[in-house]
Amino acid sequence: MGKNSGPPSIYQPRFLQGSECMYCNGFYGSCFDEHVCQTCHAFLYPVIAPDIPKATNLSEEDDSDSGNDEPADNNYQPPLEQEQAVNNNGTEEPLNVKLRTLTEQLTKLGDRINQPIAINIDQLPPEVLIHAIQFLDDISLWSFGQVNQRWRSIMLMYADQNYWKRQVHTHWPLLNLGDNHIVEDWHGLYTTLMNSSCCIKCIQQMSEKDYVNEEESSWRKNRLRSELRALRTDAPDGIQAIPLDGHYYHWQATIIGSEGSCYEGGTFFLYIQIPCTYPMSPPRVRFLTKIFHPNISRHGDIGIDSINTNWSLALTISKVLISIQSILTDPVCDVCMEREVGQLYLEDRTTFEEEARRWTWKYAMHSYLPN
Repeated sequence: MGKNSGPPSIYQPRFLQGSECMYCNGFYGSCFDEHVCQTCHAFLYPVIAPDIPKATNLSEEDDSDSGNDEPADNNYQPPLEQEQAVNNNGTEEPLNVKLRTLTEQLTKLGDRINQPIAINIDQLPPEVLIHAIQFLDDISLWSFGQVNQRWRSIMLMYADQNYWKRQVHTHWPLLNLGDNHIVEDWHGLYTTLMNSSCCIKCIQQMSEKDYVNEEESSWRKNRLRSELRALRTDAPDGIQAIPLDGHYYHWQATIIGSEGSCYEGGTFFLYIQIPCTYPMSPPRVRFLTKIFHPNISRHGDIGIDSINTNWSLALTISKVLISIQSILTDPVCDVCMEREVGQLYLEDRTTFEEEARRWTWKYAMHSYLPN
C-alpha cells in the first residue's frame, strides 16, 4: 500500500527528545534503547511463556553414587509421572502415564511456542491503536474506522477533516460539487464515495499509480499527448478525462448521464488504464461508480466491442468514452454483462428505468451527497 502524508502535528507523539516515555510520558528507565519505559514495554510487547508440563522428578531416593559404578543394564526405563484425571463421576483419581521420550517432549514444546496467541484488540487502549494506525494508508485507515463506533472515533482522533479532504481530491480529482455546496464532513463524503464505488481495489490501484516497467514507444507518447490536448480544448459534451501520472498509464474519466434518460444528472466515474502497447492494444476501461445497466457488470466491466474485440487504430480515448456514453441510453441486450438486468430491460422497461434512476440518485448524484 502506498504511503500517505502524516497526520496533523497535534496527533503526533509528544515525545521528541529527552527521557520521557513516548506512551505515558513518565520515566522508569530506558528499555532496549527505545524511548519507552519498562512498564509500557512489558504491556505492549508481552512475552507469554508456553504452557509447559511440570518436570517429573526422576528419583526421590538419595543417590550416593560416586560416578565410578557401572549401570546395571542398558535398558533404562524412566519412572512414571503422576497425573490427575477426572473420571466420569467427577472425582479425581491418579493416572499413571509413561514419561514421553525427549524427542516427543521437545516437539510438544516447539508446537506450544509456535501456537498463535489470542489477543482481543478491542481491549487495547486508544493510545496503542493510534500508534498502530499511523502506518496505514487512507483506504486501510477508512476500513479501520468502519469496524465499529469506537474504532471510528479513534480513527478521527488521528485523521481530521483536512486529511480526508485531501484524500477526496486525490482519489476523485474530477469531482465537482458545485460552488454552493459546502462540505462539513469530508470523512462522510469519502465514505459515501467509497460506498458508491463498484470495486475498492480499483480505487486503490488507481491511487497507487504503479507503472508497468516496459519499453514505451514515442508513438504512444505523441498519440496520448495529442489526445489529451484535444480533450482539454474540445472535449465531448458531458465527458472529461485526465491522466493521473506522468506516464499517462492511469486515467480517470467522468460521463454525465444524458438528458431525458434514467441516468440524467448522474456523474459516473471511470478508471482507464492505457497499456504500453497503445494504440496497438485497447485501453482497459471500468466504471468506478455503481450503475444499473445490462452492459455494465456489478464490478464495473463494460461489454462493448470497441474495447474488447473490435479495437481499431482509428479509435481514441475520446471515441471510446463517447461509445460508452451512447450505450447508457441505447443498451445492447443480445449479449449482456448482467443477464437479469437485460431481461428486465426487454420485458419491463418501466421497472428498469425506475431502478436505474434510483441507482443514479443513490450513487451518482454527487452534488446531493450527504456532507
